[in-house]
Amino acid sequence: MWFAIPLFRIKKQKMKHQAYLGYLLVGSLIGIGAVFLSVKNSGAENKTVETPAASSPNTISLTEKQRQHISVGAVTTRTFTPQSEAVGYVDFNQDRSVQVSAPWAGRIRQVLVQAGATVKRGQTLFLIESADLIQAESTLISAAGQLKQTHAAKERAQGMLGTQAVAQKDYEQAVADEQSAEADYRAARAAIRLFGKTDKDIDAIAASHKVDGALPIVSPLVGQVTARNAAEGQFVQPGGDTPPITVSDTGALWLIANVAEAELPKLRLGQAISATIAAYPERSFDGRIAHIGSAVDPDTHTVAVRADLRDPEHLLRAQMMASFRIQTSQPIQGVAAPQSALVREGDGAMTVFVTHDGAAFERRVVSAGLQQNGFVHITQGLSPGEKIATDGALFLSNALALQTR
Repeated sequence: MWFAIPLFRIKKQKMKHQAYLGYLLVGSLIGIGAVFLSVKNSGAENKTVETPAASSPNTISLTEKQRQHISVGAVTTRTFTPQSEAVGYVDFNQDRSVQVSAPWAGRIRQVLVQAGATVKRGQTLFLIESADLIQAESTLISAAGQLKQTHAAKERAQGMLGTQAVAQKDYEQAVADEQSAEADYRAARAAIRLFGKTDKDIDAIAASHKVDGALPIVSPLVGQVTARNAAEGQFVQPGGDTPPITVSDTGALWLIANVAEAELPKLRLGQAISATIAAYPERSFDGRIAHIGSAVDPDTHTVAVRADLRDPEHLLRAQMMASFRIQTSQPIQGVAAPQSALVREGDGAMTVFVTHDGAAFERRVVSAGLQQNGFVHITQGLSPGEKIATDGALFLSNALALQTR
């Protein structure tokens, strides 16, 4: 019996060892399974998330979702016109705008036009009662009567001279009186012509012996009544502060701009200009420089430049604000990029983002020139046909800045 107890203990210890090995085996299998699941889940996660990778500090690759916010287009060539820009306004052509006033003092009897009316050359605008005209007409009637009387006296003296019923000196006096009356009559007619009366009008006054005194004031040109200050009963005189009527040729206008003095060497008479008016932003009005100011404004350091403009459709109005573009040299053909494709970086450099596949974009520094009609003239850094981000360039610049931090 002495050996039975150790044998029992040995068997019991063997069973405990086998159970411990079993526990180790199960724990190992569980650990391996956990590692496998972790690797599997990691692989699945990598399949659903696309991580951008950059090959250089100036290159960025976009995910599929990010590409939807970027527009890509090919670089083209366009015509750019070197020009200076300025702000100005529209005004009446003062060479084709007349302030119509009475050349003689008088009271307005009747106004025959309204503001805005279109008038012809020679059309009567208003009538005035002129004391000077009344005096001139009275003188004409008197001179006409005197001429008729002296002519009859000369005829009688001539007939009596043949029968020696009158002395020679009396006949000669009759001839002199007639000549003097003719001179007075001609002078009276000339005086009335100064009032704008025609020979037909003068003959009618002399024949009727009636004094009217109505002086017609006519338009000196074809145009539009742009100001009417005349009223019936108003007294007017030459050189008055406010002209009764102003007539302007609204088809001939001036464009007046204040151009920076630094642009003065680029300007010359006859140079083509175009203007954009706020009321008609879709249209361009063309003209040519007719005058360049001889003095610089000491406060603004600008020069007044005036251009002649034709407006046959009568769309423009005086004092309208205008943006001027003055062509300073011949148009040039050059590489063009949309303004939205350029980004001004923090150091002042102008950049675009070039791509070959629409997924990876490379930032490139370019030199920019003229900006016209939504495009920028690229003088260096791009070639026609290259593809660039035409919209979303600012997004790419910000994303690249975050990537390089």
